[in-house]
Amino acid sequence: MSRIVFICLAAILTDALTWAQVNVEPNTALLNEGDRTELLCRYGRSINYCRIEIPGEQKVLNLSPEWSKTPGFTYFGAGLTAGQCGVSIERVKASNNGQVKCSLGVEGEELSGTIDLVVALRPQQPIIELLSRPNREGYFNEGTEFRARCSVRDGRPPANISWYIDNMPANKRTTPLEVMSSTNDNVELSTSVQEIQWHLSPEDSNRKLVCRSHHQTDRESVPPQEAAYIINVRYAPVHQPDAAVYGLYLEHTAIVNITIRASPQPKIEWTIDGAIVGQGRTDGRYSAYEPQYLGNDEYNVTLAIAGLTLEDTTKIYNLRASNELGLTDYQVRISSSSKPPSSSLDVAAIVGIVVAVAVLVLVVLLIVFARATGRWCFGGKSIKTPTNETKTNNSSMLNLY
Repeated sequence: MSRIVFICLAAILTDALTWAQVNVEPNTALLNEGDRTELLCRYGRSINYCRIEIPGEQKVLNLSPEWSKTPGFTYFGAGLTAGQCGVSIERVKASNNGQVKCSLGVEGEELSGTIDLVVALRPQQPIIELLSRPNREGYFNEGTEFRARCSVRDGRPPANISWYIDNMPANKRTTPLEVMSSTNDNVELSTSVQEIQWHLSPEDSNRKLVCRSHHQTDRESVPPQEAAYIINVRYAPVHQPDAAVYGLYLEHTAIVNITIRASPQPKIEWTIDGAIVGQGRTDGRYSAYEPQYLGNDEYNVTLAIAGLTLEDTTKIYNLRASNELGLTDYQVRISSSSKPPSSSLDVAAIVGIVVAVAVLVLVVLLIVFARATGRWCFGGKSIKTPTNETKTNNSSMLNLY
């Protein structure tokens, strides 16, 4: 008996708590300035009146489906008898940011609920701050640990940050996003900060590091904001596999061009049969030109050989490039052939082989078919197999003679 009474009391208490509770939709509304929105407070029974207080508005709104005196603010909901007290805001203002309070009159008492109305404010332009310092000319040496910090100030809500290198995700080590709050003219704003770091290589030179902010206020017509920094790296000439130059003409002046990467500009010297030819100099039939800058830290290095002979094509030409960061040796071979020998079959050869195999298979199948059916060249008179009866008749005929 006592258990039944307890269950009944619990049900009554739960029902009473449900009626006494004001539910809100949504709990938090994140909007841009100028957006339209609907906010709703609900109660489980009919209500007598509906009052709503909105930050930035001087007076309290007394709302009902039949009565509204404030332009831009109208009643929203299924009616007071349905226990619904809501407001439709035609255009949200920045000053409306804060807690919206709804007050519902219920059987001689007043119940209330709150909705967080967040009106987004676009943050300032991102700023990249270098934590690793370049030299006076703005260059970093290869292997330096590069560190930079991106700050996006005064946003509401806080902005997110992403890093890119030449419009591709940076995929470098970053610190967790840090958000700091501040108050300016009684307006609470947030600043987002994140750092990035990695060790620089020659491939990083002349590349653009981008810090991009992502925010609630971004639109197709208002793209994300960003800051950029061009990274300049100094490094020794970059090693590369042995080079080969083809298509040179015998008994003509041969021009041998090699492209190398270095920063700053390298000095060049060629070694041919033990003889050293520096850049801008001529030794016999060999002339070494000054390196020509091509852009993006690339230089064209040229050796001219007057009256190319067949013996010249058998030599190895050693090239040394050096700058203040180091030196690198390269080996160059030359040939009068129009193209390098192919170690693999080209597409035409592969197609020819496939066709030949297909034809061969077809011929074999036709031969097997012809033999099995006695057609074409395999056709002819049938040969009878001798039997005992045939042998006996032949013997009788011989005896008659």
